[in-house]
Amino acid sequence: MSHLWLAQRPKTSDGNLLSPGHKVSFSDSSKSSHKRDSGRPSSSSNSRTSSPANPPQRRLQSQHLSSDRQDSRNLQRINRQSEALWQQPVISPTAPQPKPFLIYHESFLSLLGSNPTLQLLIDDPRAPYFHEAGVFYPPTNTLFITSNQLEDASPDAVTTRNKTIVVTKIEFFSPTDFTRDKVRCPERNYMANGGTNYRDGLILCAQGSLREPSGLIYMEAKRPHKTTTLLNNYHSRPFNSPNDVVVHSDGSIWFTDPIYGYEQGFRPKPQLPQLVYRFDPSTGDIRVVADGFGRPNGLCFSPGENMLYITDTDLIHGDCSTDHGRAATIYAYNVLWEHGAPFLANRRVFAYADTGAPDGIKCDVFGNVYSGCGDGVNVWNPGGMLVGKIQIEGGCANFCFGRNGEMWCFGEHKLWRVQLGTETRGALLGI
Repeated sequence: MSHLWLAQRPKTSDGNLLSPGHKVSFSDSSKSSHKRDSGRPSSSSNSRTSSPANPPQRRLQSQHLSSDRQDSRNLQRINRQSEALWQQPVISPTAPQPKPFLIYHESFLSLLGSNPTLQLLIDDPRAPYFHEAGVFYPPTNTLFITSNQLEDASPDAVTTRNKTIVVTKIEFFSPTDFTRDKVRCPERNYMANGGTNYRDGLILCAQGSLREPSGLIYMEAKRPHKTTTLLNNYHSRPFNSPNDVVVHSDGSIWFTDPIYGYEQGFRPKPQLPQLVYRFDPSTGDIRVVADGFGRPNGLCFSPGENMLYITDTDLIHGDCSTDHGRAATIYAYNVLWEHGAPFLANRRVFAYADTGAPDGIKCDVFGNVYSGCGDGVNVWNPGGMLVGKIQIEGGCANFCFGRNGEMWCFGEHKLWRVQLGTETRGALLGI
């Protein structure tokens, strides 16, 4: 199949760097199924949901594959020396389309494996159902995804300016055999955005509305998807609109809180700066761990949890304004423990995205850092070197690792499946 890349990325409706929500009848069914061609994968011991205590720390150099062992049909090498001397590109309309995997450093080949592929699973022109969250629940082989904003004329949507966000649930029986359905959440789950695995389900960032508070919602992965509010204020002061969330192995919950909801008109005027928080459900302790952002967005821990990465998507605001003088940056912090409490120290620039801004962010078990950007998923090694890109048509706000090198990328109306090398696994689940 041909793989297309849009040089200019559509603007976003919610600061997450993709196209705005399209009008859709909320009564439309989004349930679909594909012909089953194999049995359901086993949910054995490989389906654990906690981070590995000692994830493998391998040198990428030792994993290099020689070019004669690797299918190069989808690979495109980037000449660093010639790239450093910029020239105005002249592209013929009849020129072949770019290949989906860009090689900036040979170490990326080991992550791709011998036969990397990019496959379009779903193209739904009705609405941007594939936008954020991206939580894979191994026991049932289920992927949860939140949509971009959809128009909703129901009376309940008045406090969100007649917008709504739905959660899509995709249950896989094989890589290309699945069922798709909407999750019917209780009304407290207003404007869900980012999410992560938690206990027997997932945490969703509820951005709130003009009436309902924003905060963190726990949703059970299995029907009827019962929800519970975990947190909805900082010492009686309301959050802005929590955007993304990650869980530490000690059970604490870390999340970002930009003002996108206020900029888009469905949240009141902010009463807090744009901060990053740590919440300990066992004690109820809620504390600020980082500030100084334009728009704090995605976050993730390194495999050993000694570092935290946080993206700043200040480049694009919730009103769709873009200013290339603003941040499109990934910051790295050391996680230190003093007096029995965690602190973030040594903030530094880890990477700056060359196209769009880095949104969702994940690490693999080797410590490489992946982020959804304006041209797809960009990959940096632990030292901050850009080693490769997975080009996604229209860009990619977020993505999710599955099993054995599988990755799903969210392109608003499109859901993409990427197959990397089987040893390239997400650090969050390690499967």
